[in-house]
Amino acid sequence: MSHKIFLSHNRSDKPVVEPVAERLAGIFGRDQVFYDSWSIRPGDGIIDQMNKGLEAPEFVFFFVSANSLNSGMVKLEWQNALYAASKGRTRIVPVRVDGTAMPPVLMQSLYIDMHTKGLEAAIAQIVSVTQGNASWSSQHKGFSNLSFSATTGANGTIEIVIRASHLMEPNPSFVLLVGNPEPDIELAMPNSSMFAGGFNAGVSLNNGSVHNAMLVRPLGLTLTPTFPLRIQMKQKGNAKIDFRGIMHQVGEDDWSALPRH
Repeated sequence: MSHKIFLSHNRSDKPVVEPVAERLAGIFGRDQVFYDSWSIRPGDGIIDQMNKGLEAPEFVFFFVSANSLNSGMVKLEWQNALYAASKGRTRIVPVRVDGTAMPPVLMQSLYIDMHTKGLEAAIAQIVSVTQGNASWSSQHKGFSNLSFSATTGANGTIEIVIRASHLMEPNPSFVLLVGNPEPDIELAMPNSSMFAGGFNAGVSLNNGSVHNAMLVRPLGLTLTPTFPLRIQMKQKGNAKIDFRGIMHQVGEDDWSALPRH
């Protein structure tokens, strides 16, 4: 059976490909979307199943990244798709996942720029393009492009690094949750000379917890997988910093907790 949609990707990019597969399967049915996590079962011949999936799909979404461009299997998939497209049977839609340059052969087509537009905007575009039971369960429903690490130095200073794993983050606005009053902490940003800040006491979260919140919004900086955001929380006097977590602004009045890695 041929599929309407084939998702060509490297397994390292599954955290951003899987939400796309789920959305398309919800609209067109899982049997119309070739996604290896549910289309290839244990015991199936991988090459045979790939060939079946690529018999004559209407759409091949090629997720372009450094990982996929270095993958022999993915190259074989999109080269076969290019051949099918030359026969007028298949439409190839490149989806740019990271900052990797688009291969010249794919520049002939308009591509979806997930790297700069973000996951949800890219999914909406992919669904728009394509609209014109099983035991498998999702492993990446909780995908977060951003995560942070925090380490405490000998002098009590906390070094925070916020990283983007796959996509560019155009809205680097965060609040640092602490238990300290404002005079206890001084903020610095080693890789950004200017940032907007502020302090709010007694902020209640949806889970009922209450914290003090320090706003950090760097000016003129965009988070990318190769350019993290570094923040230093320095203690003033003898007060020990009670650092509790980080929230990211994802909408006008919408904040989400960053996972720690």
